[in-house]
Amino acid sequence: MEIRQGIDNSILLLAICLTCLGVVMVFSSSSIMAVRDYGDSLHFLKRQGVFALFGFAVMAVLMRVDLELLRKAAWPILIFCVLLLIAVLIPGVGKKVGGANRWIQMAGFTFQPAEFVKLGLVIFMAFSLARKQDKIKSFRVGFLPYMLILSVLLCLLLAQPDLGSAITLGVVAVAMLLVAGTRLSYLAGIGLISLPFLYFLVMNVDYRRRRIMAFLNPWEDPSDTGFQIIQSWIAFGSGGPFGKGLGQSKQKLFYLPEAHTDFIFSVVGEELGFIGVIVIAAMFLLLILRGLKTSLNAADDFSCYLAFGLTLLIGIQALVNIAVVMGMVPTKGLALPFLSYGGTSLVTTLGAIGILLNISRHTPGELR
Repeated sequence: MEIRQGIDNSILLLAICLTCLGVVMVFSSSSIMAVRDYGDSLHFLKRQGVFALFGFAVMAVLMRVDLELLRKAAWPILIFCVLLLIAVLIPGVGKKVGGANRWIQMAGFTFQPAEFVKLGLVIFMAFSLARKQDKIKSFRVGFLPYMLILSVLLCLLLAQPDLGSAITLGVVAVAMLLVAGTRLSYLAGIGLISLPFLYFLVMNVDYRRRRIMAFLNPWEDPSDTGFQIIQSWIAFGSGGPFGKGLGQSKQKLFYLPEAHTDFIFSVVGEELGFIGVIVIAAMFLLLILRGLKTSLNAADDFSCYLAFGLTLLIGIQALVNIAVVMGMVPTKGLALPFLSYGGTSLVTTLGAIGILLNISRHTPGELR
């Protein structure tokens, strides 16, 4: 069987375009805040540019590394991820911002271990599922061990607290198990068991409960709990079909909270309009379709599960972020892949793209 040595150029081009657009939009959405907080309108642009260059370097390395090395490193990667989640909770090691311990600060930069954990769990599950393919329907071998590992990771994430990353991790893990052939009854059972816990985690925590109430009726408290989503709607509505033009957003002038991170897509809607929103959404959709095709045509089970998990990880985060800023789901702090400001998210996303390109490079030519 012929092995194709060329990478999937569509995935590469989409990743480059989305990253470059993200750098531009970070500058557009953050320049005013950067002047206020740092006296330099280019502060966030320069940092995001560095993150992008480093991310492309990571992508280039992972695009060429022997996939067998990732397979062999699956357990060490998972253990390292657990240690990172523990470290972030240690006073003096983890950095507390806004009441949450989600960051570790080193050499003037902060990184968010949860982003690495998402990538690490996908690599581990791809490795393990490929090994246990003939026993995947066994409760003791093909289901229980993954639930125990997932429970440890979720508990550490919830201790930060980071419910958004915990839910993302859970959905990706369950989807990978489903695709691998785990009995649907096991997955349905764990879903039913999880619902009361999820309800407790949301409704028994004041700020989460208020977010749910704001989602149901943001106009009940437009100056507080409903403020974010109302300002986001104003941004999208102001953009019209073609947008106000790059750099012309009014909502980023301290009306829209987190304009350069969680709500950067709202600025896109205001400045680039409905056309810009549709183009970016289409780029994400095409990236997901190419990733799924890479998974379906992969040369072995490990590569298949790995490509599927990485594609799903990027797709879920993009879908949730876009749904949040449009008011389709309750507000949750998940970055928009490629576009939102933040080094950890961008570097891990480009790392995932590098692995996807690596897998596509080894796709049997007759299946391409």
